[in-house]
Amino acid sequence: MPDLTDEEYDALDDYYTKNPPKVDPAKKGGFFTRQREMLDVLDRVSADLTHAETAHKLPAQIIGELVREKITASADEIE
Repeated sequence: MPDLTDEEYDALDDYYTKNPPKVDPAKKGGFFTRQREMLDVLDRVSADLTHAETAHKLPAQIIGELVREKITASADEIE
């Protein structure tokens, strides 16, 4: 893209300020959205594994403990 003058930059800025792109939340997104979602999943897995290593437990054991805590807490609320 060639260099733009200050007037052209201002015109583009004004145009996109008054006419923002329309996004359809029903659409899943493109390549970069899928990559970001994959990175989010990998971050959660990495955090789970790091926590499991420091606690010397398997991720399934940690999840089981969390579930049991939630069940106990909700049972205490009912009583």
